[in-house]
Amino acid sequence: MTDVATDLLALLARGPRGDVTDPYAVYARLRDEAPALAIPGLGAGLFVLSRYDDVRAALRDDALFSNRANARGASLVMGRTLIEMDGAEHLRHRKLVTPALAPRALRGDFPKLVERIAHEIVDGFPRGDVDLVEAFTFVFPLRVFVEILGLPTDDVAALHACAADLTLVQADPDRAFAASRRMRELLLPVVARKRAEPGDDLISTLAAAEVDGTRLGDEEVVSFLRLLVSAGAETTFHLLGSALHVLLDDPELQALVRARRDRIDDLLWETLRFETPVAILPREATRATEIAGVAIPEGADVLLLVGSASRDERRWRDPDRFDIDRDNAETLSFGLGRHYCAGSRLALLEARIGLEALLDRTDALALAPGERSRIVGTAFRGPDRLPVRIASRA
Repeated sequence: MTDVATDLLALLARGPRGDVTDPYAVYARLRDEAPALAIPGLGAGLFVLSRYDDVRAALRDDALFSNRANARGASLVMGRTLIEMDGAEHLRHRKLVTPALAPRALRGDFPKLVERIAHEIVDGFPRGDVDLVEAFTFVFPLRVFVEILGLPTDDVAALHACAADLTLVQADPDRAFAASRRMRELLLPVVARKRAEPGDDLISTLAAAEVDGTRLGDEEVVSFLRLLVSAGAETTFHLLGSALHVLLDDPELQALVRARRDRIDDLLWETLRFETPVAILPREATRATEIAGVAIPEGADVLLLVGSASRDERRWRDPDRFDIDRDNAETLSFGLGRHYCAGSRLALLEARIGLEALLDRTDALALAPGERSRIVGTAFRGPDRLPVRIASRA
């Protein structure tokens, strides 16, 4: 095995949320030395794609690179959902949730709802130093999402903790399966109530939905909810946290964004590229193919390093520099093609409103004296802490 393969496996062995601050040096070597890295193993083996063009092509071609790889990973604890489906089956199920997360569903009073939640959380900040991960970025996205789903707000903390634990299915399966069972216990009674007394929330929509003439069963609805809570909260959680990390690290950029709120979207898109929240995606090759001169057999597992593709110097000029003036139209952080994230606009809306609320309600944010903030993780990346001292709060 090559040195770069050994180093990559060492990173992956630390788990999806492991204490990995800089995977990018290894990724750069992969792109140069082994852009389609073969790692011998069980079955047809494991292959890792790290260059932008190759990852992009694989994301677009779900006929060749199937999502069914997730059936051996995330779906073990979430249940059968969109993330392991392809083709017509995926399209039928996607149509159940996309309308509720589409731009037209985010108009009207919804932005005001998100803004109200953000300000309520800021109002609850303790005096003195505050860890924005614990006090804001962890709770804000899920508080918003439970409103969309019609879930009880008392369950926010438990649901978010379970959603985070679901992602540990490979690193800590006992913890992941315990989280799956806990979410089922929390959600099944809610589904039953929504069937009996439906409202205009997403759970009521799922409870009444039919696929191929058959109504979704309770377990299928719960599986959808596990996925939606995880995806809906986790992506925004890391995106918002990483954007705040950048602003704390660069006071001049923070001052610019405070003065020019129209640049917040540019900040968020560059954050998505620079620190992709979901940085590794699994796929399965449905037939034999060849990439970068490497033969990939049918049935092989393929890891798409979206985080590496987002720093590929073949696509991005000076990719290790954070630059909000960059053109990020082809960022892969929300996927591509048929599997493009259905909640991408919702995530961006939440993150933008959350940042605006913090900037509106605080003076210049700075790390508390003697503290530090790090972005960590492999498959899921975001700051572990954002300890700040708030001089004053409006």
